[in-house]
Amino acid sequence: MSAHAAEHATTNSERQGGGLSRVIRIAQMFVRLAGLTLLILGIMIWTGHGDSLIPTHALLGVLFVLSLWAVAVIGLTSRIGFVLPGRLIIWGVVIGWFGMSQHTLLPGTLHWTIQVLHVAVGLIAIGLAEVVSARVKKASASPS
Repeated sequence: MSAHAAEHATTNSERQGGGLSRVIRIAQMFVRLAGLTLLILGIMIWTGHGDSLIPTHALLGVLFVLSLWAVAVIGLTSRIGFVLPGRLIIWGVVIGWFGMSQHTLLPGTLHWTIQVLHVAVGLIAIGLAEVVSARVKKASASPS
């Protein structure tokens, strides 16, 4: 391989890694921002100061799950393995189910436990997305 061809291959590889790194950063930032916003909205709803915000919370929750899945798909395409991205995909399904059905789970005076679990499930999702994102960045930074 000539020096020019090697230089061109390296530049192409860096460009692809840089593009992937940029996409994962955008998805990761959306997960963080949506997660924080969902937490704030959830606290407002939980304390009785934002019942009218429930539809907004639900819509943002759907976008949050979609962004989790985007991080997972990027993880799968960046060859970091299937386990962590697979867990993130499954966790997105869990969040969706939990979010849609939490109002019917354990109604009454113990419903606060479901609300706490709802927050924990969301925080775990953010953590999983952070781990997948870090692995993608590491994989895209290392030479292939």
